[in-house]
Amino acid sequence: MSEQTQETGGPPSRHVVVVGAGMAGVQSAVALREQGFTGRVTLIGAEPHQPYDRPPLSKAVLLGKSEGSAFDVDFEALGIELRLGCEVLGVRPAEHRLDTEAGPVRYDVLVLATGAEPIRLPGAEGVPGVHLLRTLDDADRLRPVLARQHDIVVVGAGWIGAEFATAAREAGCAVTVVEAADRPLAGALPAEVAAPMAAWYADAGVELRTHTRVERVEPGAVVLDDGSRLPAGAVVVGIGARPATAWLGGSGIELGAHHEIVADAHLRTSAPDVYAVGDCASFPSRRYGERLLVHHWDNALQGPRTVAENIVAEANGAAAAVYDPVPYFWSEQFGRFVQYAGHHAAADTTLWRGDPAGPAWSVCWLREGRLVGLLAVGRPRDLAQGRRLIEAGTPMDAERMGDPSRPLKAATA
Repeated sequence: MSEQTQETGGPPSRHVVVVGAGMAGVQSAVALREQGFTGRVTLIGAEPHQPYDRPPLSKAVLLGKSEGSAFDVDFEALGIELRLGCEVLGVRPAEHRLDTEAGPVRYDVLVLATGAEPIRLPGAEGVPGVHLLRTLDDADRLRPVLARQHDIVVVGAGWIGAEFATAAREAGCAVTVVEAADRPLAGALPAEVAAPMAAWYADAGVELRTHTRVERVEPGAVVLDDGSRLPAGAVVVGIGARPATAWLGGSGIELGAHHEIVADAHLRTSAPDVYAVGDCASFPSRRYGERLLVHHWDNALQGPRTVAENIVAEANGAAAAVYDPVPYFWSEQFGRFVQYAGHHAAADTTLWRGDPAGPAWSVCWLREGRLVGLLAVGRPRDLAQGRRLIEAGTPMDAERMGDPSRPLKAATA
């Protein structure tokens, strides 16, 4: 595409470089074209594979039901230049230069979408049979492990641990999940909400050990802090993820307490002409009155639209768009479809809809009479209606909300 191309109503064509070829990076590049951006767009990814979606890795790809999950995007037709298998090493904002292992790349606008990387189990690196599940290569290495029906120990009872345990049981493996906290999803949900989920493990034939820490991993075994040993043909570590931002050291770009890039309400960073989106960045939420760091697929889908809109708006002198979504994610585990919308941290009221011992129930969180968060297990209608009610800030009638036979949208005040 010619450097002389003009953006409608804007200055001479610019070069936008997007770092990270996951959902947030791909959608940023695609959204730029959808917004009418006609300049150069370069998408840089560390992995050599054609850009792919991650959620299927813990499901269809892992179980061999699908060979991959490449995005259905014709990058060539969109005029998006791909540079795959290329590690980024640093950035010099004052010079508008990105340093990569293939040499420096000049940009006019830079979008940081490097995502998050899994936290490794201390002392387990290099031990045979220890696995992470974040990339396509990780899934390819784990697929034959499941096919051989090994005894598997999963470290961590979070979202990824539960999803992997589900797939391993479906493959016929014996699975033990080890969790340091007193319950599954301890870092994500309140105790009274997460507690009923512990029974799902036993129902699926998975042994869940809470209040349990790993002392060390040996070839073929996991040694726990009480001295007991678990046989382990494979160990899968799912103890969380952190923003992949170590490469930004020395750049001057502001990082937060969790090593995430600090973005403003328009997803701009502290450096000029640099945006950040997806798992690697936090943003201020006016809706919830705090800064949010959201490590979920929907955030990586929605945020790029704001980034693209603002890149084009800046070129044309238009007002900048604000990013303030209702966070959303889902998980498929132990035969259940779990969905969450909103943010419950500042809620002052918790309401249950249905029996948590049953197959379908929801939990609603309210603040000053308005719905701010909702967890739905097997109740997708609650989630769909609740998400819209959170978005609108609609006052709710708590008594009617507690009746699971009544649609949520009929429980407004």
